[in-house]
Amino acid sequence: MCNASDEKGLYITCMQLIDIKNAELLGQRIKTLRKEKKVSLNRISKTYSDLTSATWSRIENAKNEAKFSSLLRIAAALDVSVVDLLKDVDFDYSFEED
Repeated sequence: MCNASDEKGLYITCMQLIDIKNAELLGQRIKTLRKEKKVSLNRISKTYSDLTSATWSRIENAKNEAKFSSLLRIAAALDVSVVDLLKDVDFDYSFEED
């Protein structure tokens, strides 16, 4: 069984651990793609999407989970598919019981 605690010492489940890791992977992927295009958060949010720079930042830094509609906007702004955004995300939520 998977038991863990977060940085505050609070108990979190295996699924929550996977969610956190996936949010971090997704955020890093988005940030990398944005930086490859040499576009600032302010510019991409104002010019290419309907998302605020604060929303972009929270997603890139895994502070917020991205809604599907946000992923669509981010993918369009970065000129990639949603599949490309999610390429490193772990969709395996299975775990073994001890």
